[in-house]
Amino acid sequence: MAVETKQRSVTQLAAMQFVAGGCAGFVEVSIMHPLDLIKTRFQIQRGPGDPHHYTSLADCFRKIYRTEGFLAFYKGILPPLLAETPKRATKFFTFERYKNVLAYSGYLPQSWVFALAGLGSGLTEAVVINPFEVIKDPTLEILRRFTIGVMSGILGSVINIPFDVAKSRIQGPQPVPGEIKYRKCFATIATVYREEGFFALYKGLLPKILRLGPGYFCRK
Repeated sequence: MAVETKQRSVTQLAAMQFVAGGCAGFVEVSIMHPLDLIKTRFQIQRGPGDPHHYTSLADCFRKIYRTEGFLAFYKGILPPLLAETPKRATKFFTFERYKNVLAYSGYLPQSWVFALAGLGSGLTEAVVINPFEVIKDPTLEILRRFTIGVMSGILGSVINIPFDVAKSRIQGPQPVPGEIKYRKCFATIATVYREEGFFALYKGLLPKILRLGPGYFCRK
């Protein structure tokens, strides 16, 4: 009886961890999607002559709300919800499983347990999701992790946003109907740089950075 009760409690805990991770992903996408949409709007605009030209983050919010309504901020939310919810559920659940296994022997220091559990959960997420903590930390530790996550996210955003701009141009409407101007990633980056200048490759950087902090916090 005691063994059955223990097995039931372990199963319930695993289910709770899986659901908690999925809920965190759902909440993150639901809160942060308007910033993703605004980032894309900035990236696909082509200059002052564009009828949908936005001069600032506030201007973009205001124009979208006035001309398209509140629900426009949630256009296209279904695909990221369907992608992020199971992704976060898998990552959260496997992180907890790896952490418990690695900490069981007591030989590894806590920092190594967290690092290896994070690595394992990330690899598992990539393997499981890409093809188709209930941890109580002191306030300073939470702030430290938050800061590290945000700074690394900012650095990553600065490096990869030109590719994000290229993706938006390739996937978005072409300048001339019936004519495909943007086809390949590096060719698109070169075209945007040549025609619109260096800073055009960093359109949408601010809303992407603003999304990092709250998004990281939701996952925690």
